[in-house]
Amino acid sequence: MGVTRRTLEKKKSQGEKIAMVTAYDFPAAKIAEEAGAEILLVGDSLGMVVLGYESTIPVTLDDMLHHTKAVTRATKQSMVIADLPFLTAHLPTMEVLKSAGKLMQEGLAYGVKIEGGEPVLDKIRTLTDAGIPVMGHLGLTPQSVNQLGGYIIQGKEEPTVKRLLSEAKAVEEAGAFGLVLECVPEELAEEITKSLSIPVIGIGAGRYTDGQVLVLHDLLGMGGEWSPSFVKRFASVGDTMKNGLEKYVSEVKNKTFPTEEHVIHLREEVKLALYGGRGNGTS
Repeated sequence: MGVTRRTLEKKKSQGEKIAMVTAYDFPAAKIAEEAGAEILLVGDSLGMVVLGYESTIPVTLDDMLHHTKAVTRATKQSMVIADLPFLTAHLPTMEVLKSAGKLMQEGLAYGVKIEGGEPVLDKIRTLTDAGIPVMGHLGLTPQSVNQLGGYIIQGKEEPTVKRLLSEAKAVEEAGAFGLVLECVPEELAEEITKSLSIPVIGIGAGRYTDGQVLVLHDLLGMGGEWSPSFVKRFASVGDTMKNGLEKYVSEVKNKTFPTEEHVIHLREEVKLALYGGRGNGTS
């Protein structure tokens, strides 16, 4: 068996940082696992970085299932977590169970991630009681971006700080095995991490969480010029891809590709049978 919740709990207790990254397809998931990422998140961020939407809101359960299947086909060790998309966690309990169950039974995900605090605590309890591992998500919750008024740092004022501290504890008590904490001040993230026994994975939450998660396309430089201030670009894969494609287009137009080494020829006896003395049939 690969990475489990016990693996993550052990890493937290020993002070070993956890590496989590998004993955949306087979090749990216395979590479991420080979690179050593313990958790692969099939995030609804796929709506923005893969499907071209302006937010995560249009992403459907079918979208999530399609991409989760691709990721789990590639993995043998990494834990795969799939996002429950917009509104799903706020549907009647049976619908939430069916959605999460589908991502596990058909998508083969290890568990699901749910955005939000107080309004979804009962759903977290129901899912965990049914044997479905749940990862919580607090702070900046992209599915609520319209309600929040944009992609704004959370937990900067005392009332919000107190609410996030309380909700983090409540998410743990509801049965979540881990928590993603997004775009909150480092001091608050450190306090939440210390107060919980479950692993806390930060994104834009400073240095003192139990691990970090970034969007694959951001950290590899595949998401355009702009990226959030908390993202470090570890490679410029987008530039490399563009350069390679420009060379391909140029060689096709200049008739320098393909060359002899890329050509497949008929055997002489086949050419003779087909064309006789009329040449090879090419212009």
